Amino acid sequence: MASVVEYKGLKAGYYCGYCESREGKASCGMWAHSMTVQDYQDLIDRGWRRSGKYVYKPVMNQTCCPQYTIRCHPLQFQPSKSHKKVLKKMLKFLAKGEISKGSCEDEPMDSTMEDAVDGDFALINKLDIKCDLKTLSSDLKGSIEVEEKEKEKSLKKEGSKELIHPQAIEEKLGSGEPSHSIKVHIGPKPGKGADLSKPPCRKAKEMRKERKRLKLMQQNSAGSFEGFQARGQPVSVLPKAKSNQPKSLEDLIFESLPENALHKLEFTRFLCSSPLEAEHPANGPECGYGSFHQQYWLDGKIIAVGVIDILPYCVSSVYLYYDPDYSFLSLGVYSALREIAFTRQLHEKTSQLSYYYMGFYIHSCPKMRYKGQYRPSDLLCPETYVWVPIEQCLPSLDNSKYCRFNQDPQAEDEGRSKELDRLRVFHRRSAMPYGVYKNHQEDPSEEAAVLEYANLVGQKCSERMLLFRH
Repeated sequence: MASVVEYKGLKAGYYCGYCESREGKASCGMWAHSMTVQDYQDLIDRGWRRSGKYVYKPVMNQTCCPQYTIRCHPLQFQPSKSHKKVLKKMLKFLAKGEISKGSCEDEPMDSTMEDAVDGDFALINKLDIKCDLKTLSSDLKGSIEVEEKEKEKSLKKEGSKELIHPQAIEEKLGSGEPSHSIKVHIGPKPGKGADLSKPPCRKAKEMRKERKRLKLMQQNSAGSFEGFQARGQPVSVLPKAKSNQPKSLEDLIFESLPENALHKLEFTRFLCSSPLEAEHPANGPECGYGSFHQQYWLDGKIIAVGVIDILPYCVSSVYLYYDPDYSFLSLGVYSALREIAFTRQLHEKTSQLSYYYMGFYIHSCPKMRYKGQYRPSDLLCPETYVWVPIEQCLPSLDNSKYCRFNQDPQAEDEGRSKELDRLRVFHRRSAMPYGVYKNHQEDPSEEAAVLEYANLVGQKCSERMLLFRH
């Protein structure tokens, strides 16, 4: 099984949703007819990102708003005060139906889209944009059957679009332009809304009763936590954390709920259609590698769907869409924290899978800096493709929107293309080295395009992936 891609080249001078420049954006892209999880892992480690079946890489020293690949270290991650606030808000809602007033300051303040070549599709980063689930034209309970049928069709039809159930979603997003179905979070005006830094007022007697009840439940339910499940996953019970240690992320997510809790939150996980080929190696995670829909069910009603890619070394977030009636739960932040915890759980069985990729970090756009709050995290150097702790990058980014993070001036891109003739192409239903293919070509622009592609994807991917040539 090999990845088959069609390089589309440079796309420059188009609209940027971050700074609203009408012609400031620049990126190179390719259409992925199929792709292995290892190839995509190597591509995102060189600054690429998928938007449906379109895979693109910003031209960092040309684009108006440089987008740096960011990854979080889940094994060392400790939730911040604002993250804990979101988790506690969810628990209060599930236990008592309490709804916090005002907006969550940690929610992204704007939406962004990456237009695919010729408007084929638009990327929705799960932390950036929230789509209205009420626009879906069919019940998501039958999503897995729909997706499997569409996947079979896409394998037979070259260049078909990724279908996110149902078709209405594709129609809304395919143009690359925002529509009424996309809900953009707007924060409260200064001086308006509830003070989220203060907990809601509660009586001391009520708090004592709740603590006693939780303590009894924890004692009776010790050892009942079974971790994450692929289907029907409830908010479970964890043993009480030691009092002299801060609560872990899992402690906060799975904190005990009273028996008379008003709401029940469950999860299901399904494979979904994407260019990534599903793989189930013996030494991989139980769920396998590929693209997955994670559905969030509240009292039997679906309220959110997140898409993630599970790759050899990471869980990569793609996007989230949810019912705007539940925006008060800060589902973008909540789902990111759930996915960080999920990455930790996958790591227990697959040790090399130890990172959580959050897409792009855009420092030149202040309202898009929130991803840097998930610490510890690294940014990818756009020239040498090494990971650098974000704390070391921020001073440079404050001075210049485009930066080389690798401080060694002699360092080079170790994964760069070194032998163009070893690049593999797919021509007339046959795979062959580029050194053989070029002997039959007379177009002088051919080699320039192939060389550009090879430098962007690197030597390893150029030797494994098949570059489709007409």
